Amino acid sequence: ELLLPSMPCHAKTNVMFLKTHKTASSTILNIMFRFAEKYNLTVALPAGQLLHLGYPKTFLTHFVEEFEAIGQNYNIMCNHLRFNPSEVQKVMPANTFYFSILRNPIPLLESSYVYYKDTVPAFKFSKDVNEYLASPMKYYHWVDNEKNMYARNIMWYDFGYDNNAGDSKRYVQAVLHEIEQNFHLILIAEYFDESMILLKHALCWDLDDVVYFKLNSRSQDTVQTLTPESEEQIKAWCSLDWQLYLHFNHTFWRTIENTIGLEDLEKEVNRLRMRQKELMQTCLSDQEAVGKDHINNKAFLPFQSGAANILGYNLKQDLDNRTLRTCQKMVMPELQYTSYLHTVQHPHKERKQLGWHWTTFQEK
Repeated sequence: ELLLPSMPCHAKTNVMFLKTHKTASSTILNIMFRFAEKYNLTVALPAGQLLHLGYPKTFLTHFVEEFEAIGQNYNIMCNHLRFNPSEVQKVMPANTFYFSILRNPIPLLESSYVYYKDTVPAFKFSKDVNEYLASPMKYYHWVDNEKNMYARNIMWYDFGYDNNAGDSKRYVQAVLHEIEQNFHLILIAEYFDESMILLKHALCWDLDDVVYFKLNSRSQDTVQTLTPESEEQIKAWCSLDWQLYLHFNHTFWRTIENTIGLEDLEKEVNRLRMRQKELMQTCLSDQEAVGKDHINNKAFLPFQSGAANILGYNLKQDLDNRTLRTCQKMVMPELQYTSYLHTVQHPHKERKQLGWHWTTFQEK
């Protein structure tokens, strides 16, 4: 058969990523920030001393730095926010591409538990994740405060919906339909490399635009083992998230079959992994992420939370300036990168106080 060359396409530069919690979204944020710098794009960054776009409050335009002055001329929006389509649409151009990522609620809840152990009332007073899940209502009082959404249906909450709503079939279907109206693509964390290839195709980006080092992951020794009972309980306790995940896991694979095909997907995933390996060999002194106590340059220490030991990277010594820049950006944790871009984009504004250590990334 005649294979027509696929039409060349132009990289999409107006993109909104709804960053969800504990779903590998920090790695995507880094990809978005690097893309913005490469094409000199304007990012909708958190205003003032905020490190996220008003989260956990529902998003409003005034959470964006200089919205009054810049109006609808931002290209990229990707910091944490609680989705509110009408307000986001005031910030982003009409032709914006919207995407997000979901993760299986079972490992997601365990991850949230360890990460937010000290801040979420429902987690704080239970011994471990299995004790919490054995009788969540004993620890979870949804009137408590605005931090308990991490303890139940966090993805549903991030998408802007009530994480304590009843899970009637009609309601769930209505929400799934609405999300499909608002988003062009929903990725799946369990298939991260496949997700990056799907994203690359959807946005018409290059392989190097979606190559990444895994950011904000934690050491294995902080993972708590869920009992089979707990796993079943999560499906019921986080029934909204569970149905959300099942639905979009299904559409994810359907989209791949309808666009790239499984055979080409596998080839491209292998290319991505080879390129990633190559960059790791170029950039990193250890060929893997290291624990918080082993990060030499404290400027690259990720934010630490709860009982999780959040891993980071050490760069090789003596990299030439251009390579150093590339490598630095690939390992730069979320808060540092947000603050750095804020300084570049809004030089007259006060620098963000990150509250622990901060070494400048300016010209080196």
